Amino acid sequence: MSSSSSKVLTPGPSATAPSAAVVPQRTPLAPLSLLESFACGGLAGCAAVTVSNVPEVMKTRLQLQGELQRADSNAPKVYKNVLDVFQKTWRHEGIKGLQRGLLPAYGYQILLNGSRLGFYEPIRRSLTATVGRNPDEVLASTAIVAGAMTGCIGAALGSPLFMVKARIQAYSPALPVGAQHYYKGSFDALRTILKSDGILGLWRGVNAAILRTAMGSSVQLPSYNLGKKYLISWGWKENGYSTYLVASGVSGFCVCAAMQPADTVLTRMYNQNTVKDPITGRVRGALYTNPIDCLWKTFKAEGIAGWYKGTTAHLLRIWPHTVITLVANEFVMTKYRAAKMRWAGDA
Repeated sequence: MSSSSSKVLTPGPSATAPSAAVVPQRTPLAPLSLLESFACGGLAGCAAVTVSNVPEVMKTRLQLQGELQRADSNAPKVYKNVLDVFQKTWRHEGIKGLQRGLLPAYGYQILLNGSRLGFYEPIRRSLTATVGRNPDEVLASTAIVAGAMTGCIGAALGSPLFMVKARIQAYSPALPVGAQHYYKGSFDALRTILKSDGILGLWRGVNAAILRTAMGSSVQLPSYNLGKKYLISWGWKENGYSTYLVASGVSGFCVCAAMQPADTVLTRMYNQNTVKDPITGRVRGALYTNPIDCLWKTFKAEGIAGWYKGTTAHLLRIWPHTVITLVANEFVMTKYRAAKMRWAGDA
């Protein structure tokens, strides 16, 4: 009887255990320099203002209507509401009237949003690290301060262009409201102001610009980022454009609520005529000396409603402007970073 020995079979080279599924790692996008971030933010702002300049013209004219007149005054009103401004401007001035001030608005957006969007993240991270926290951590306090700081930088840089924009938008050959300034174009406006008021005249009202922009910027990106954070925690896609749209919409409402009174002050201070002080010989505003003076005189003559003139037009302007700016900024940065990675790979 032959005995057979048992053999232990071992898997050959072809009988391997099933491998675990490989999870693809997301390639990190290339970081942007300050200059690149500035350019992306400026481009996003230009895209937005192409749409938002029309309601900006309407807002400017409503804010100047009945300036320093009592609310119960019987003075006739040129415009009844935001729709009336649109209809009358279109009828008398056409698309040129509705898009008055677009060229200086482009320049202003490059300086404002280039600074506000381009410098925000580096400054926020630096402030967070300064208080001893991880720079990647988003703190409400440092986010608000960073937003206000970058807004102030942009407002100071772009102040002359905002003044030119406001004056060109306020001008109407058919239905004037407020002080009227006729310029052949943006460069003629800068040259005229420089000649009559000096170099400081180009920055007259910059304190109001800083106040307005600081109030808006302090809530714009913090509310946008907070909105995105909550949406993502509720299951929305981190890099989905629906997430960007909803978060930026919330941000637009927050910005409008925060800066409406300061926005009215800014429009009035920039548009006022100037006079030479008989004692000092210095050129000063004919109606207001500073933002607080403008707030007080407006309140005394028109009540608190005077601060909120043009709010509907402001919301019609700031909501699409904020949405387009923030979504376009995300789009431009993402596409540019991806292209930058490809260029680095080809090098």
